[in-house]
Amino acid sequence: MNGEGRYEATTGDRVHTSSVGMNEGPRPVARGKFLFVGEEKLYIRGVTYGTFRPNEREEDLHDREQVDRDFAQMAATGINAVRVYTVPPRWLLDCAQRHGLRVMVGLPWEQHITFLDDERRARDIVERVRQGVRSCAGHPAVLCYAVGNEIPASIVRWHGARAVESFLRRLYHAARDEDPGGLVTYVNFPTTEYLDLSFLDFLCFNVYLESREQLEPYLAHLQVIAGDRPLVMAEIGLDSRRNGEQEQARVLAWQLESIFRGGAAGAFVFAWTDEWHRGGFDVDDWDFGLTDRQRRPKPALAVVSDAFSRLPFVPQTDQPRVSVVVCTHNGARTLRDCCEGLTRLDYPDYEVVVVDDGSSDGSAVLAQSFGFRVISTENRGLSSARNLGWQASSGEIVAYIDDDAYPDPHWLTYLVPMFAEGFVGVGGPNIAPAGDGLIADCVANAPGGPVHVLLGDRDAEHIPGCNMAFLRAALEAVGGFDPRYRAAGDDVDICWRLQERGWKLGFSPAAMVWHHRRNSIRAYWRQQKGYGKAEALLEEKWPERYNGAGHVAWTGRLYGKGLTLPLPFRRGRIYQGEWGTAPFQSMYEPRPGTLHYLPLMPEWYLVAFLLLLLSALGTLWHPLLLALPLLAIALGAPVVQAALSAARASFSSRTRAGEPRAALYALTAFLHVLQPLARLWGRIRYGLTPWRVRTRTRLSVPRTRVLEVWSEEWKSTEAWLTHLEALLQMAGAPVSRGGGFDRWDLEVRPGVLGTVRMSMAVEEHGGGKQLARFRIQPRISPGLRTLILLFMIFAAGAGLGGSWIAMLILSLAAALLAARGIYDCAAAVGVSLAALQDPESLPLSEWCSAGSSSQGTRWTESAPSGSMVGRRRN
Repeated sequence: MNGEGRYEATTGDRVHTSSVGMNEGPRPVARGKFLFVGEEKLYIRGVTYGTFRPNEREEDLHDREQVDRDFAQMAATGINAVRVYTVPPRWLLDCAQRHGLRVMVGLPWEQHITFLDDERRARDIVERVRQGVRSCAGHPAVLCYAVGNEIPASIVRWHGARAVESFLRRLYHAARDEDPGGLVTYVNFPTTEYLDLSFLDFLCFNVYLESREQLEPYLAHLQVIAGDRPLVMAEIGLDSRRNGEQEQARVLAWQLESIFRGGAAGAFVFAWTDEWHRGGFDVDDWDFGLTDRQRRPKPALAVVSDAFSRLPFVPQTDQPRVSVVVCTHNGARTLRDCCEGLTRLDYPDYEVVVVDDGSSDGSAVLAQSFGFRVISTENRGLSSARNLGWQASSGEIVAYIDDDAYPDPHWLTYLVPMFAEGFVGVGGPNIAPAGDGLIADCVANAPGGPVHVLLGDRDAEHIPGCNMAFLRAALEAVGGFDPRYRAAGDDVDICWRLQERGWKLGFSPAAMVWHHRRNSIRAYWRQQKGYGKAEALLEEKWPERYNGAGHVAWTGRLYGKGLTLPLPFRRGRIYQGEWGTAPFQSMYEPRPGTLHYLPLMPEWYLVAFLLLLLSALGTLWHPLLLALPLLAIALGAPVVQAALSAARASFSSRTRAGEPRAALYALTAFLHVLQPLARLWGRIRYGLTPWRVRTRTRLSVPRTRVLEVWSEEWKSTEAWLTHLEALLQMAGAPVSRGGGFDRWDLEVRPGVLGTVRMSMAVEEHGGGKQLARFRIQPRISPGLRTLILLFMIFAAGAGLGGSWIAMLILSLAAALLAARGIYDCAAAVGVSLAALQDPESLPLSEWCSAGSSSQGTRWTESAPSGSMVGRRRN
């Protein structure tokens, strides 16, 4: 505090001076990854307070004069929040308000015992939580309510995770009923991190890790658990009695820096003072306080005050110049929000380049009014616009944001530092803003949105195009974006091309943008059809990235809202350690198999259509009516999945008092059903069909063959197969490698119904001479064989039953399926023979020749023209 009775408080977006005392303005809310008061970001700079020896009013606090002195000292050092562990009296909240402090209200109950074994006790806990919230409800100094703190792992293990989650949800709703405008959280601990608490307003954890190498990866892990919600560290600290006051100060300095650099919305340091009373006894063998028992500051207080003053920890060294590129085509409706957000960026050196891709709605004029550089061109598509943007910019880093998104002011502040960790591309979350309407809110909870795919807690496999940034040098190295992707798919392609070179992509959880979702069902349908088209284009270029059903085989996990649950939904296993003693207990979720995901695939509706046709044939031959139950299952499975997935939705739209949200859940479930149909339409229209063939070579009789290749120069088995794999890929055939338990080495899959499996043996003939033998074995899909057999059985049954028309139709279906399987095998054999016998017939001009020469290698019919160790994507 200064001599005029005023103090300076930072709110994250800016530093402002306000009068002592907190006005009864807007209350804190959770939006995206941060807390806000109105439009101001609120970083929690907190300390814990108490509990103390009870005073004359049986309150676990000192007298009012001591509390007032403590709060004044806190405010003077930049602290803006206090965590108390019991329900505070009204006078304490008033005192906090006078000093500009917000209070995290603890709602204590007997969580250390088996509280769910007695329903009366459980009801009493709920009622006490209600009473505690009721006594504080509406007070402007209330930051949030904590409905629990560190339920012991053994108690959770006793009751079961789901039972505890259900009870905490019950407490959450009880608190919200008493104070609808208040934030509600629960303070968790690493021993129970597996609890699914997605209903909370924000995530809180107590974490005591005294090594930076341990804390920072764990913070990234907690951010993944938090998802699109804020993460607050409810307790951090170090005992100065055992470690010394200087060490306490040193550790707290890097802890706070790591926490806020990692994107946390706030932190509470444990504790304000060494004085601590618990369970009827003074605790005098620990000294975690920033001040001693006489409130004399320790060195840690100055360190914490300095750290809080530097939020959000902008690096002091020179920061690289960033070029922000916005590509727009008739996006004037949302472009203003985007441009206004870009003007508010808190980053020292950036430029904005807007590429107007043939707009006719005044987008260029709108962007120019903000003083941004605008480049106008005819409509050439999104990838061309992205290329034009980075080529015309000057930044070392090129960051992309869509015209229907706008950034958090600290977007670049969190995005840029990750490039110093070896990433060539970095992305962040994209979150739907509130206020776009009920349909947009449902679309935000529907599948098909821009989600990120993570390989770990920080490494990404894919970052969405609405929030991604790359090193300019990396874009130059791969030739920028592929112009064939005019509306979607460009981000997936560029991510794969960068990773193909061995480079890494990163994910920064706090580099947040607000991304408007489609606000009509028709617009959502068009968007998903476009994504289906993009999938078809990607599969044509990257067939090896797709599985036999024509879907991307992601290595990592998808994160984001709106993901449809696989059936049957099974919760992962909890690692609890022997006798439940593991200090870090996580949920391990096995990747669901293909069968779990079948109803999620667009082609599932083709299966339903086939069953519908069989049911219709039942009018000619009644036993086929047995397909009706299967048809019901085929149609019912996506509906069940949609309902279960929609039930997990969280909506930002406010409904009128007493209005049920059933309509929102119903519409969300409908979108879960609609999205695969839209994707199917787009996929089939642009060639991604179950009957596609991805080769550009002749057909050959599908029979087993053995070919020999003589080489005068020694090559390793890996070199032989890598070379052959690359040849096959250049022919456009999807190729997969055999696993550790397979007897085959490569599988060629030009179509869905027939493949070729290739195996190799190398004979060593001395002097580096080798004879390589390749076995080519065509193979019809087991599923196809089963289907053909069923149709043949049905046809025979129909014939025996005298239904000749049904017999002819079923026989024709079996014959067509068999012919198609043979055709796919013939295509697979043809491309395999071309690669082994006549590689010059393949488009080798598209290859990069490097490595050892192939001179001295004698293939069966003609020698390859070069040893290819890589390939170039055009």
